[in-house]
Amino acid sequence: MINKPAPNPSHGGGVSDMQHEVYLGLGTNLGDKVQHLNDAISRISERVGQVVCQSSFLETEPWGFESDHTFLNAVICCKTEKTPREVLLLTQQIERDMGRTHKSDSVGYADRIIDIDILLYDDLTVDEPDLKIPHPLMHQRDFVMKPLEEVRRKMCDGRGKM
Repeated sequence: MINKPAPNPSHGGGVSDMQHEVYLGLGTNLGDKVQHLNDAISRISERVGQVVCQSSFLETEPWGFESDHTFLNAVICCKTEKTPREVLLLTQQIERDMGRTHKSDSVGYADRIIDIDILLYDDLTVDEPDLKIPHPLMHQRDFVMKPLEEVRRKMCDGRGKM
C-alpha cells in the first residue's frame, strides 16, 4: 500500500511524470570500503537518477551483529523519475552486480560488500512486505541519521549541488 500526499498541481500530479527526491543509505564493511561506496554512488547515478547531494563517509561499528569489520556509511539524495518499486529493484540489482549474494533477513545481519536502503521517497509512505518507506529502523541507527541530517542540511542551505 502506498500513501501519498495530495498531488501538487505544479508537478502535474502523477508519481511518474515528475522528478522525485529519494534518500538512500549506503553501507559496506568488506574490502576497499571507500571504493565500494564510490562505485555504488556512481552506479546509482547511472541507473536510478542524478545524485544531487551526498554525506561524508562515516565509520561505524556493526549494528545488530558481531563482526571484526567496521562499516563505512553514507547517505545520498537522488532526483529520479523512477517509482519506489523501480528504485528498490535497481538498487537490489546494483548490490548483486557488486557481489552481494543475499539480503539481511529475520535470521540476522552479516558482513556485506554493499547495502543500499531506501530511507525516504518524497513524502510517500509505503507499507508492503518487501518495501517500507520511510525505512522503519532508520531512527534507531545513528549511522543513518547523522549522514541523513548532514545531507538534508546541505540541501536546505543550497550546498547540496554535486
